[in-house]
Parts: sequence; C-alpha cells; structure tokens
Amino acid sequence: MFLIFFTLISFVARAQYSFSGHVDNRQWHNNVYLSIIKDYRQVSGIYFEQIIAKVTTDSLGYFEFTGDQLETKNRIYRIHVDNCFEEDQNHFDGHCDNSKAVIFIAKNNDSIQFPFSFNQQMFCDIKSTNEKSTAFIKIDSLKEEMKFAFSEFRSEANRKLNNKKWFKTLQDYGEQLNEPLAELYIYSFLSDRRNDFHEHYLEDLKKNVYYDNLLDHLNRHYPNSSYTKQYNAELNSDKFIISSANPSYFNWNYLIYLVLFTSITANFWLWQSRKKIQNNNITTGKKQLTKQEQNILNLLLEEKTNKEIADTLFVSLSTVKTHVNNIYKKLDVQSRSEIKSLFNG
Repeated sequence: MFLIFFTLISFVARAQYSFSGHVDNRQWHNNVYLSIIKDYRQVSGIYFEQIIAKVTTDSLGYFEFTGDQLETKNRIYRIHVDNCFEEDQNHFDGHCDNSKAVIFIAKNNDSIQFPFSFNQQMFCDIKSTNEKSTAFIKIDSLKEEMKFAFSEFRSEANRKLNNKKWFKTLQDYGEQLNEPLAELYIYSFLSDRRNDFHEHYLEDLKKNVYYDNLLDHLNRHYPNSSYTKQYNAELNSDKFIISSANPSYFNWNYLIYLVLFTSITANFWLWQSRKKIQNNNITTGKKQLTKQEQNILNLLLEEKTNKEIADTLFVSLSTVKTHVNNIYKKLDVQSRSEIKSLFNG
C-alpha cells in the first residue's frame, strides 16, 4: 500500500513543467511572459489573451516558469520579453516593435532550458526533454536558406522555380519531423495570403494530397484540438475557392456564407477559450487569498472605498491598504477597475 502511495506521489511530482533561461537585463525589461498559441497564425506578435503567466528575472537575468496547469499533450507556446510598457495599448495588440520571442512545442511534464548561445544571444537555443520542442527553430533555419535562394536572382523565372522547389522541401521536412504542429507552422507560412507563395499554394492545393494527409495526421494526434478545427475550416474554405471550374459562373454568395460561418465559429471558440483561461486565473488567484483578503475582495467588488472597508471590518485604514496590495499581487492586477473587469467580464 505504501509503495502504491509513493508511486502515485512520484507521478504527481513529475507532472510539472519547468521552462527556464536567461535574459540580457542590460537590453531588455525584466518581465518575461509565457503564452499558449491556440491560433497557429498568431505565432508572432503579442496578444494579451494568449498570455498565461508572467515572471520577473533575478539580478543575473535568470527566469523560470513552473507549474502543472498546461496540457498533457503537445501544444505551441511562446516565451517573450519586450521593452513596451503595459500601460501602452500597443503592448497587447500585437504591434510591439521592440520584443524578442521564442516559439516552441511543449507539454505539462517537460523541462526546457533557453540558455545564452554565441555572443550572449538569447532564445536561439533550446535544451529540452521533449525532442519536438526544437522543431520551430529547425524550420526557421531552413526558411533562412530559402530566403537566400530567392534573393540570389530577382526574376520571375527564378521565383517560380524556387516556389516549386521550396514548397516540396519544406513540406518534406515537416513530414520528417513527425510532428503535425511543426507541419502546421510550415503550412501557415506557405499559405499566408500576404506573401508571394499564396498563388502557388492554391495551385498546389488542387493536386497535392499533402494537405489532406496533414489533416489526417492532425485528427490522429490532436483530435478536437483548436489547431485541427482551424486547419480543417481553412482547408475547406480554400478548396471551395478553387473548386469552381468556370469563374464567370462562380456564386460568391456561397463563399460569403462559408466565410461568415467560419468566422462565427472561430470567434465563438476563441471567446470560450478566453473565458476558460480567465476563469482558471480567477480560481487560482482566489485560492491564494486569505479569508480576510476574500472579505475585502468582496467589498472591493461592491465598490467600497478603503475607508468604508475599514469601518465595515473594524480594522485600520493602513491594514486595508496592505490587504488590497496583496490582493493586487495575487490576482496579477493593477487597479480596482481591473478587478471588477476580471470578475464581472
């Protein structure tokens, strides 16, 4: 019986993640953020709704994220630092121009380190217990080779030849990694409507079974995940666009209905995801509060002033201020309005 209990305790103890590394404090602010990427087209940029944790580096620039609340299967995560200020709206709308990030694959029991590499460069190297964690760094390295090939000769003929070559090169490399999330990273790049690849992608989609195979891989490894649902919706939408053999008789109403349906579905899912993350943060934060802090939190939600709270609980004004500051820290908020938004949002 004792052996079984010890085994269970050991398993629980192992089900912890640890993401640690170093930041150059001379160049970057000492706040480090951990985000979960549920939309694979948002791997770059800064999005408030994706951030799940924040830590502060020590005097040597060391940081560590630990816990047990992550998914048990692989998901896409980002760690980033920046020199934008939280009060600045640009900090959380994806447009901070002064930031540094690393994208990686992880699950709840992974131990990952992000050490300084050559010449004190940060977020360029990953040491992980999960062999899939480095997939995005490997893909980015291959994309750098591709950019060089495209820049060597800036001609239409060179672009078409490179389109065909690098589509296959990247797709084959993604399959070799044996990780559908890595293939999604490649797919989001090749199918991006903002780059020159998109026209070639639509042509490739007509005849290449690669995209259906990727959907099969996602359904096997990540059924019902946000990644699989998003990819399936995008794939169906793009196939619908190219399905008409005669563009002059194309019924654009069908496309509008499909896009509208996809948008509503995606927005509903994102709303549910944000609500779930917010509820988890609220639950975790409230568990850290003492009984007196919970009493004060309830009075704060009733919009009582510090003086009114002190009179109600028969404590001094300074005691109330101390409790309020503790509540701010535990709930990771900066003001009463943020508390109200957190619990009434």
